[in-house]
Amino acid sequence: MRALRIGAGAGYSGDRIEPAVELAQKGRLDYLVFECLAERTIALAQLDKIKDPAKGFDPLLEARMRAVLPACRANRVRIVTNAGAAHPAAGARATVEVARSLGLVGLKVAAVTGDDALELLRRGELRAEEGGVAISSLEHRAVSANAYIGAAPIVEALASGADVVITGRAADPSLFLAPLVHELAWSMEDWTRLGSGTLVGHLLECAGQVTGGYFADPGLKDVAGLARLGFPIGEVGDDGSAVITKVQGSGGRVSAATCKEQLLYEIHDPGRYLTPDVIADFSEVVVSEIGEDRVRVDGAKGHPRPESLKVSVGYRDGYLGEGQISYAGPGAVARGRLALEIVAERLKLVGVRCRETRFDLIGLDSLHGPRLSEGAEPYEVRARVAARTDSLEDAVRIGNEVESLYTNGPAGGGGASKLAREILAVASAFVPRERVRTSVEILEA
Repeated sequence: MRALRIGAGAGYSGDRIEPAVELAQKGRLDYLVFECLAERTIALAQLDKIKDPAKGFDPLLEARMRAVLPACRANRVRIVTNAGAAHPAAGARATVEVARSLGLVGLKVAAVTGDDALELLRRGELRAEEGGVAISSLEHRAVSANAYIGAAPIVEALASGADVVITGRAADPSLFLAPLVHELAWSMEDWTRLGSGTLVGHLLECAGQVTGGYFADPGLKDVAGLARLGFPIGEVGDDGSAVITKVQGSGGRVSAATCKEQLLYEIHDPGRYLTPDVIADFSEVVVSEIGEDRVRVDGAKGHPRPESLKVSVGYRDGYLGEGQISYAGPGAVARGRLALEIVAERLKLVGVRCRETRFDLIGLDSLHGPRLSEGAEPYEVRARVAARTDSLEDAVRIGNEVESLYTNGPAGGGGASKLAREILAVASAFVPRERVRTSVEILEA
């Protein structure tokens, strides 16, 4: 039985590049997948595209391609990534230029487009409400609306001979499922195999999380070599069973525990994990250690795919103003609290209009609140004031008031910082899958 080897080269937009190079050089891979998108990431990419029509793809795409393309070409490793973000076609053109500069003549790069659903939003074709926000009310504030497309157009691109496939908002596990469907000749209606392939994609999609990165907790769950953490490899058989491993000698670890934590990551219902390709059922998955840094996973199932596709909508939602300042030494907590009280009163006195505010002491109560933060008083704290406003002017004044504590507030404040920026919020909607039409364009270096 043939086993396809797929490596995870990135788990988010700003991830490390060196582990992907290690995979390309030493992983004996068939495919290297870069998962680079999050809901807010693609909204920010749409803003970049609005400012410059030649941009809109992941800012590290060119650096990643420059780093891995020589080894991938030499070792016949194909690449799949959603780093096309808001502009896969521009990302494909940039990748071709990188390939030409490296002398990689004949490299074929595919752009998968069609996930942009902003026009569907404007025509009122999206449905659902989330968090009290009606999707229909976002028409004039929306900057992006992207449907989560599945594996099918990526399979089409691979069948066309693409060495590199660049998509927009493809669902994370679909990036890994597509090579399996293509290489192992799986039917797009073989729900059991699609469920198994989706399990593999889910385990690999966050890269270093499954090799111990997000798992590490000193004294409880020790992981060696995190500074040179190795990214994971999935060895997948025709029946969908898989072994999760990593390059021998790289940092981190692959164990039943690391795989189980990643298996449950972001899963609401293990029996009904909805993706564009299949409703996956992970409820009977078996995880077994079969060797050092080798974990076998099987037992996933699947059911027919949903009739609708999820759409991530990014919209303008006011401005964030924030200021921070530190206090240390005896009485640090009392001085920090006084600082917060001063700023709260000042915002009222000068008429700053805030939709919501937060007054925290980082190091004491900023994460879990005062009810869970009782105990020994810390030697140092950092006072933080953050507020959502309707204008940039008001957002700027938040940080200014915190900074003014240098000379107008409690003794010993230092290290003040401030920021003001527009808030891009995210809401989810749904659209009938037939309303999303994808296409594939092949470019050649």
